[in-house]
Amino acid sequence: MSNILELRALNVDYGRRDARNHVGHRVVSDFDLAVAPGETVALVGESGCGKSTTALAIMGLLANNATVSGKILLDGKDLLSLSPAARRDVSGRDVSMIFQEPMTSLNPVMTVGDQIAEVLHRHRRLSSRAARAHTISLLGRVKIPNPEQRVDDFPHRLSGGQRQRVMIAMAIACQPKVLIADEPTTALDVTIQAEILALLAELARNMQMALLLITHDLGVVAQYADRVAVMYGGRKLEEGRVDTLFGKDTEAMHPYTRGLRGASLTFDHAVHYRQERLAEIRVESTLSGKAPTFRFTLHKRDLRTPDNSAAMARAVSPSDKKVRAPMLRLTDLHTHYGQRGQLVKAVNGVSFDIAPGETVGLVGESGCGKSTLSRTVMKLIAPTAGDIELDGQRITHLGERAMRPLRRKVQMIFQDPFASLNPRHDVQGILDAALKAHHIRDRDERHARIVDVMRRVDLPLDALRRYPYEFSGGQRQRIGIARALVLQPALVICDEPVSALDVSVRAQVLNLLVELKQELGLSYLFIYHDLAVVRYIADRVLVMHGGQIVEEGDHQSLWDNPRHPYTQSLIAAVPRAA
Repeated sequence: MSNILELRALNVDYGRRDARNHVGHRVVSDFDLAVAPGETVALVGESGCGKSTTALAIMGLLANNATVSGKILLDGKDLLSLSPAARRDVSGRDVSMIFQEPMTSLNPVMTVGDQIAEVLHRHRRLSSRAARAHTISLLGRVKIPNPEQRVDDFPHRLSGGQRQRVMIAMAIACQPKVLIADEPTTALDVTIQAEILALLAELARNMQMALLLITHDLGVVAQYADRVAVMYGGRKLEEGRVDTLFGKDTEAMHPYTRGLRGASLTFDHAVHYRQERLAEIRVESTLSGKAPTFRFTLHKRDLRTPDNSAAMARAVSPSDKKVRAPMLRLTDLHTHYGQRGQLVKAVNGVSFDIAPGETVGLVGESGCGKSTLSRTVMKLIAPTAGDIELDGQRITHLGERAMRPLRRKVQMIFQDPFASLNPRHDVQGILDAALKAHHIRDRDERHARIVDVMRRVDLPLDALRRYPYEFSGGQRQRIGIARALVLQPALVICDEPVSALDVSVRAQVLNLLVELKQELGLSYLFIYHDLAVVRYIADRVLVMHGGQIVEEGDHQSLWDNPRHPYTQSLIAAVPRAA
């Protein structure tokens, strides 16, 4: 079958040309790729490798300071040779793109129907009546319930999954030959992710549309792609059929592909190396003509958390042999609030304990009450009913003054490290401010704590004088972890702490969290949407749905024998490894 899309020696450069006609910075270099009708090709690699730049080059959406060379062939015609007007006609009609975050891609002041109809007006010259009828048909095709009613909704009235379905409807409105999906499910829950990916695969197959799927999730690649290309530093390092590339001996893989695979957590084998150190990729690369060099660790240093019996043994004091109280105990906790005149029972009768040194995973879809629960535990919002005990002390009704000294015992690591760090403070100021807020006035003690925590999170001391924008995402999350640990807490609430990170950086942060737990005896409440990650790091897992804990089990039994239908649906939706 002939290819519908071909990239030949594609180069993308940013920056102005100087007197010698040299370009400032090359971000895509000699990149070749081909996609056939009805085929799904995955493009994988870490942030900054050039995946999205390649997609935007195909669409003709790069910034004015970008220079594109090589060939982008659509059905044999070079798109780079077209006039700007002709190129705009191709984009949206013959080649369409779905972006990662639908809420920022949709116009908030236009109904979803009007936005889809706008595409039909421009590219197919349909009348208003015909465009509306076709829009309703498209919404039904992408499985939006009640499309006749939802066509007049604004984006904020739709869920994240429904907004992404609207983006898909808009992208396929003109029956394109090529559909580019740039991380289309990263911001979605696992069950919604499975539905969206299955929908894209079905549409590509039925419409004989070439699908270029950009992702960092190797489980998604293994389950949905026909072929995969691995990209790093603007170059294609390796390409092949998924079953061939992932099925071959790892020694035959490119070192970077081998590192990505070793750093990935997939559902099928996560239990086999629970809390064992994950591979970490260390890359030294230039685009000066030399090939990138890769260094990564695949050693098996066992960081396994003791089982329940060992945890109970640790909870016995050597001096008095009395069993310690749980680090956290919630008893029939309720948190309700009003929204649009209705009572929302965000947390509805939740009870569980976390033992000293234990990691409890909390999984569930958006809106199930996970974040409200964590904010209630932190005493950022008041519970409606029930009890919260922290290290044996009841804190449910403590006032702010009485609660202040106890706040050191429980700290939080947030999902977005950049948004949670003060951009006006350097790292020294961020850590110092946390200590001062908790009335640690001795300057020498503050300095000693800061030096110690920087060592623990593996950041150099010269980083103390740098600002958050000067760090990578993984380094910023290490700063967020340092800010939490500088107060020497006993319990750390991790709210989606690695969801914004690439697979290899995620592995580094997970390794760090496991090491810190072992060194400091920390307890974790680990809130996450990826069941493979939770299965890896947690001793016990709680499944939350509709504000309630619907199932609980240890890291293995819950997956071997899920009982609640919701748990079964979550597990069934997780992509499997190749």
